[in-house]
Amino acid sequence: MYFGRFRIGMRTMKTALAVMLCILLFEILDRGVPLIAALSAVFSLRQDLTTTVSFGRSRILGNTIGGAAAIFYFFIKQYFRQDFLVELFILPILVAVVIIISDGINNNTGIVAAIATMLLIALSVPQGESFLYAVQRVIDTFIGTFIAISINFVIRPPEQEKEQQITEDLEELKKKKTELESMLSEIQKKIEKSEDDPL
Repeated sequence: MYFGRFRIGMRTMKTALAVMLCILLFEILDRGVPLIAALSAVFSLRQDLTTTVSFGRSRILGNTIGGAAAIFYFFIKQYFRQDFLVELFILPILVAVVIIISDGINNNTGIVAAIATMLLIALSVPQGESFLYAVQRVIDTFIGTFIAISINFVIRPPEQEKEQQITEDLEELKKKKTELESMLSEIQKKIEKSEDDPL
């Protein structure tokens, strides 16, 4: 549906619905603030079920790594009085560790999700909260991801929107291919120049 140059697509509506379901579920279950679940749902929801499940799998793995890092951070923080110094030095180290682990297990698409999960949980655990609070926030990320997958399972895009999404994806791939070819050309020129100008 278009309003002038503005488009309201199926994915937009499903994303809004996912956020609404997170808010509703958390109110019914009295789970507190649905921030982490809603963000997980938004990050995970894609144009169709196949893409959402594929991205959701990567997201769940990322959530697990990020959640484990956040819980590890929580344990370290309990043993030090200087919260700021722990935050200043340990969180950046854990960001690096999360990237290294994610890359090592070939979950590169889940790196941003893992870091976002770790930082959201690590920086949102109030002073004096228990270990279970951190675990509950990890569970929140899974709730949001499963809501996104469920919505795409129930609400399937019409054929016209699928075709439009495929066309948009192909255009994006063409742009990336052009950028990649340009980068390869630059690299080739630098290699040729370095071969022509030996030290």
